[in-house]
Amino acid sequence: MLWDTHMHSQFSGDCRSTPQSMVKAAISKGLCGICFTDHMDYDYPTNPQDPVVFEFDTAQYRCAIEKLQQQYAGKLDILRGIELGLQPHLAGRHTWLLQEQPFDFVIGSSHIVHGADPYYASYYEGKTESEAYMEYFTSILENIQAFHNFDVYGHIDYVVRYGPNKNKDYSYQKYADILDAILKKLIHLGKGIEVNTAGFKYGLGHPNPCEDLLKRYRELGGEILTLGADAHQPEHVAYDFDKLPRLLHDCGFSYYTVFKNRKAEFISLEG
Repeated sequence: MLWDTHMHSQFSGDCRSTPQSMVKAAISKGLCGICFTDHMDYDYPTNPQDPVVFEFDTAQYRCAIEKLQQQYAGKLDILRGIELGLQPHLAGRHTWLLQEQPFDFVIGSSHIVHGADPYYASYYEGKTESEAYMEYFTSILENIQAFHNFDVYGHIDYVVRYGPNKNKDYSYQKYADILDAILKKLIHLGKGIEVNTAGFKYGLGHPNPCEDLLKRYRELGGEILTLGADAHQPEHVAYDFDKLPRLLHDCGFSYYTVFKNRKAEFISLEG
């Protein structure tokens, strides 16, 4: 009986699933609750081969979620969040958005690194894989320095989903200095991280971030940890969530976090 608090719907530019289809999937899987976190990536670079716009009408979004909350009251708790694609120059625009629209939960994520998305092979051109990964992690620190009005940082090692060798040559230990700097900064600011099971879906054999990074976060005193599958289709809601209680227990966690009205609630992993 867990919460999946990272999922997308047709309000995200890369998703065609209706919010209702995601709700029905969550109910069928016995979840306690969900939070929609559709993409808001301002200033996303134009790709002629794959033109995607990661912006949506927040008023329509709010209306759609409120209708679902009424329709499924007593069957599933449904929250309204957002996943902000962070870039340092967007800090003011993100601040304005969060002042204008209330959300239960805000994920800050790095999708664009100095104008390029690691999702595309072009990001890795002219770099070694290690250089590309290091640039990605360094950009996270740049984003946090510029803006930190989020609740958790999403999929911290997102870049390894798409690298030339994915996570074959990646480990927390290889990038420990920069990853520790990120974790310490987040903990100092009172921010959390998420465990994102899409890593299993992408064939990594591990969540994002990997278990060693989750362990290190806990060793450093990190306590705020949300759960999400990053689903873009109903069948991926709560993807491999059956692995989470044991995995997180082995990483030192006995509870996870759900945000409601931007306030953290801690829930036992024991059920």
